[in-house]
Amino acid sequence: MHEASLAGGILKLVEDAAQREGFRRVTVLRMEAGRLAGVEVRALQFALESLAPGTCLQDARFEFDEPIGRAWCLNCSQTVDIAQRGDPCSLCGSYQLQATGGTELRVLDMLVDD
Repeated sequence: MHEASLAGGILKLVEDAAQREGFRRVTVLRMEAGRLAGVEVRALQFALESLAPGTCLQDARFEFDEPIGRAWCLNCSQTVDIAQRGDPCSLCGSYQLQATGGTELRVLDMLVDD
């Protein structure tokens, strides 16, 4: 499960920010995990909750935005929504798609407490 590794990286990012900015704890951590990012959001949340005790994320609420996948169709030259990698173009049925959105995994913002 690579979500545990991702959670460790997120924790490091937040702890580095806490040290740099001088806050003690995070009350809300809001992230974006696009549907084409290859991340199971529930597993990532579980991993974050497992790592949180004793850190600045202890008792934090984790919120996830999950933007839909977007892709450019090389066949019909249109941008289309896709639910997952491997889906065909909804306009022409081609499988020649290049993902253009929904691939992101990032921390959007956090609410902190001194």
